[in-house]
This record gives sequence, structure tokens and C-alpha cells, in this order.
Amino acid sequence: MRASYCDGYYVPLPEVHPFPMAKFPALHRRLLREGLLRAENVVAPRPADWSDLLRVHTSAYLRALAEGALSEQAERRMGLPWSERLVWRSRLAVQGTVNAALMALEDGVAANLAGGTHHAFPGYGEGFCVLNDVAVAVRLLRRSRWIERALIVDLDVHQGNANAAYFADTEAVFTFSLHAANNYPFEKPASSLDVALPDDPGDAAYLDALKTHLPGVLDAARPDLIFYLGGIDVAAGDRFGRINLSREGLRERDRYALSR
Repeated sequence: MRASYCDGYYVPLPEVHPFPMAKFPALHRRLLREGLLRAENVVAPRPADWSDLLRVHTSAYLRALAEGALSEQAERRMGLPWSERLVWRSRLAVQGTVNAALMALEDGVAANLAGGTHHAFPGYGEGFCVLNDVAVAVRLLRRSRWIERALIVDLDVHQGNANAAYFADTEAVFTFSLHAANNYPFEKPASSLDVALPDDPGDAAYLDALKTHLPGVLDAARPDLIFYLGGIDVAAGDRFGRINLSREGLRERDRYALSR
């Protein structure tokens, strides 16, 4: 399998910052060490073009990012301290998802070792998400006629509010979110299908919900390409999660989702 990754995915943050930026190089090292990814199959992205980002994000927001002119409120909402490196990193991650989507069309499956920034709205960042990689990839691939229909399967513990809102009026893009009901975001725009779970549902109930709904989602979406957001924050002990899947439950989630 080919995967998008480069060292630019990591940007230092203040020591007390809650976002685990070190997970990106750590994941890359572990995949290589365990033989799950070969070095020659790692494809380093370039930063996404501003013109491509404009297909989803507003010119005012992109200008503020480029010039370091975000308001204090906007930066607080984004949840990450602005820097030129952060903007560069965010553009890299967007292009990584675009590249992974194109590789998946060729190979059947591919990955981006970052991305999934489903809280980035057209005019602002939110929840540690600066730019919306999946939305940009879907727009570019549909515009270029690589695909007509897309499905976003979002199994992060948080509902994918920005994707839900952005694609609400796009019948050809189906958004499916399985998430914790009592967690951020507290205002959840409707996805094509939302399945909200109570705190600590247990592995069996979580997997039953996934296996109950995913087959019907696939039938309804009829996608040319599926974007899978396999958030690890559903795992037990995650400080931002409320689902608390065991390792075995998490493995079964991914095994089932990726085998459909």
C-alpha cells in the first residue's frame, strides 16, 4: 500500500498544548519498523496550491492564514497557535489526502498519515483543524471527473461537523458519522446519516452499530471512492473521547470498515 507522509507533518507546539503532534512521525516510524509500510511506498506531498484550497475555503480566511492575520478569537477557535510552519504543514496534509485519493483510484486503497481535519469550515478553523483536506480532495476529484460520487465514513469520536455542513446540499457526496453523542461539537449539523452513541457503549454495542448501518450506507451512497476517517480517539483512555473501545474492538472496527 502507498501512503502520503513527510517530515513536514510535524510542527512543534508549546509543551503544555493538548494536541499530540508527535503522533505523526511516531506512526510513520512504527509502520516502517513493523513492516506494514515500505519506505519506497511513502509518497511525500508538496503543499496544496492556494487555488485548490479556494475551492472549499474563503479567500478572506486563506489570506488571514497566509499573512498571520487571524484574530485572537479565530486562533482560539482553531485550537492551534498560528505559525508559518503550521500553515505549511496544513497545506501538506491537504495535498497528502488528494494524493492518497488518486493513489487509491489506481491501487484500490491508499492512506494519508495525517489529515481527517473534519472541523475546518470554509471560513474558519476549529477543533485543531486548519484546512479541510477531505472536502478539498472531493471537490478536486469531482471537478476533474476522476469521480462523480463520494462517501465519507467518519468513525472519529467527534461528529464531522464541517463535512456535514459543507456537503449538506451535495447529493453526490454521502457523509456518515458514528460518534459520541455527548462530546464536541455540541452543535452538530446533520450528516447524510448520523449515529450518535452514549458514553462507554462497550465494544459489542459500538461494533453492532457500525455493522448495522454501514452496509446500508454503502448501498445508498454508491460511491466511486470512499474516504475513511479512522479516528483513534475512540480508544480507551483517550482524553478527548467517550467511547473507550478496547484494542481488540478498535482492530475489529478497522478490519470491518476496510473489508466492505
